[in-house]
Amino acid sequence: MKDKRLNRSLLRLYNSLYRKFGPRHWWPGNTRLEIIIGAILTQNTAWTNVEKAICNLKKERVLNTKALSVIPEKTLAELIRPSGYYNIKAGRIKNFLKFLNTRYKGSLGTMFGTDLYRLREELLSVKGIGRETADSILLYAGNKPIFVVDAYTKRIFSRHGFISKNAEYKEIQSLFMDNLRQDAGLFNEFHALIVELGKSMCGSKKPLCDICPLS
Repeated sequence: MKDKRLNRSLLRLYNSLYRKFGPRHWWPGNTRLEIIIGAILTQNTAWTNVEKAICNLKKERVLNTKALSVIPEKTLAELIRPSGYYNIKAGRIKNFLKFLNTRYKGSLGTMFGTDLYRLREELLSVKGIGRETADSILLYAGNKPIFVVDAYTKRIFSRHGFISKNAEYKEIQSLFMDNLRQDAGLFNEFHALIVELGKSMCGSKKPLCDICPLS
């Protein structure tokens, strides 16, 4: 059951961010696979580095499930080198492709036709895919109504008293999912706006509180 007070507070924050930043059109990517690969590559790196890696994959025409399934892991690692931790991330991409091919015969459509929470557990069983990556895949590539939690979310909402500084992922996620309508579009835009606020104003060391739209 939704907490009406929290629902109103969260929506006020959302509307303030939307007025300030406008629609974010996130996540960038021309295909669902590109979004999935981006979600894996963005772990522990800036998005600009991910873009360079994605560009390399496109140049070599390997940004499709068949090509990524057969490309040697070392070759893949070199192509995604700009994203950092490239050997580890190449392995994670290969792990995901193995899962997709084994469980869903290489079909993203079939995979995303699976129940949200069942698919989430399956993705979390893939080595190298954690909760934030799995939820990004589900929300942004699969258009599934699940809220993505990241460091920006924790920082901003602990500073505004919605959660404690020690809140765990599930607790933070529940704040949004228990008190907002289950809407993939809303969750998509809200998370993207949070990321924009965290990047532009709500830094970890010197937050620009005087110009913050939530002040």
